[in-house]
Amino acid sequence: MSGRFATLTFERQFAAPVTTLWEAWTAPAARAVWAPPSPLVTVEFLEADTRVGGREVSLCKVEGFPDTRCEAGWLELQRAACSVNYEVISTEGVTQSAALITADFSSVGEGSRVIMTVQLSSLAEDMEDGYREGFGAGLDNLVAVSERTMLLSRVIEAPRNIVWGAWLNPESLPKWWGPDGFTCRTRRIDLRAGGEWVFDMIGPDGTVYPNHHIYGDVKTEDRISYTLLWGENGPKHADAWVSFENQGGATKVTLGMVFSTAAEFQQAKGFGAVELGQQTLGKLARSVGAA
Repeated sequence: MSGRFATLTFERQFAAPVTTLWEAWTAPAARAVWAPPSPLVTVEFLEADTRVGGREVSLCKVEGFPDTRCEAGWLELQRAACSVNYEVISTEGVTQSAALITADFSSVGEGSRVIMTVQLSSLAEDMEDGYREGFGAGLDNLVAVSERTMLLSRVIEAPRNIVWGAWLNPESLPKWWGPDGFTCRTRRIDLRAGGEWVFDMIGPDGTVYPNHHIYGDVKTEDRISYTLLWGENGPKHADAWVSFENQGGATKVTLGMVFSTAAEFQQAKGFGAVELGQQTLGKLARSVGAA
């Protein structure tokens, strides 16, 4: 139906498993990568609370045009199964549209599928074509992003505040960060939103790997997002996040990375990034006396 009201349906198939797709769908660091419908658009998150009742506020930015503000709220989140959220779009203080968005996730063989329904109310003008194009392009991006997303997780038998403290302490983080046999040499460290960590990873054979982490969102005992650069102010190679989930006194730590290109993702897998990352989480567990 066209005009002020419309119901739109989208469906996409993914090569990535549904657990990876779910993380890419819900993690703000990943959403900022795939949500822009074109390279001319950037998405900046002002607020992100990915839980039922949580709110998400973002700005879509295009050079030469006013920012478009999107305010969303999570109404339902069933892990790897279903999400429901509302969103209100406005420009320069004028509300353009409101929508209810339902997404159903399922496994398909080794891959996954999402079916999304958008119930749209256009308030300032007919927004149906814009929604159809924007969501269609975003989901196409999500297909590609999910295929270069790497997830690592570990349940650590320690309270969440202890695990969080080990990660956000500038004294302790360099002591456990990195795979077995690696050490860190810190140049600068500021573990706040907008801060950075410039450091060298030194391998068992003495090889030096320059690193630069730039921190975005830091939500206490919940989530950290950061950008990974090859050396100080070097090229970006991944957008990353880590979440901390309470599990009956233990803490589930999930580390996600969206590599900048599919080639970098395959290269990382090839040199054992998953196994090396698990070693890093093992060192975190030992640092808090949980292994």
